[in-house]
Amino acid sequence: MGFLDRFKKTKKIAAPRIDFDELVLKNELPKEAVLVEDVHKSYGDHEVLKGLSFSVRRGECFGFLGKNGAGKSTFIDCLVGLKEYDAGSIKVFGLDEKEYPLEIKGQLGYVPSEPLVYDLMTGNEFIEFIASSYDMDVEGFERNFAFLKTKFDLTEEELARPVGGYSHGMKQKLRLMSSLIHNPLLWVMDEPTVGLDIMAYETLMAMMRQYVKSGKTIFLTSHNIELVAEACDRVAILKEGRIASLIDFALEPFKRKELRRIFLHIQGRGDL
Repeated sequence: MGFLDRFKKTKKIAAPRIDFDELVLKNELPKEAVLVEDVHKSYGDHEVLKGLSFSVRRGECFGFLGKNGAGKSTFIDCLVGLKEYDAGSIKVFGLDEKEYPLEIKGQLGYVPSEPLVYDLMTGNEFIEFIASSYDMDVEGFERNFAFLKTKFDLTEEELARPVGGYSHGMKQKLRLMSSLIHNPLLWVMDEPTVGLDIMAYETLMAMMRQYVKSGKTIFLTSHNIELVAEACDRVAILKEGRIASLIDFALEPFKRKELRRIFLHIQGRGDL
């Protein structure tokens, strides 16, 4: 069964209540791509997110830094709908995450920290499987897939092979491609450069710059502080479930080169 047949038979993620194409065309999307207000999340008696509040502007690359256990991955899981939070609100393009989960998922491209793929599928089948979940037409799928194959330098021969035989870097490329196949408005990435060689890294950086230039939004978390400093417009530093610092490089450009020192100082390791 080809993509066209799967497309016709698969229930789509994106629900029809919100016409995002029309909102984009009329420039009626909110200025805030993500609005987080007093979000709390606990695992038993352990509170991980302690009243998290911040916003991500539409058309920016927003960095989210913190040491292991600070709550970064927990928040991303809440943002993309993988986990429920206990209190507060998360809005994406003005829509409440709990009230409009399907509409929001339809506008998200998500790259998890591990390249989760189905090893028995071929690369082509995996991309087709992901695309079949979204409200795409076949022409749009074929156009986007052709573009992404070229950008990430995966050949037809490689894409015809089972994913289980891919290297870590090839799996990461495939996951990046799948996150963009439906041309989302918000690209959420957790450690996107893990396993990438220098050429793929530079390709990703160029695509991130173009993505933001087109008016779309990136939410990026990584332990690679140099990546965050280079790519992001603003950066939030998380400490023990709260925002300890929010840096706007347009207002304080000198802090790009100082970001590592600032991060270590906030974490109490200014001696390093």
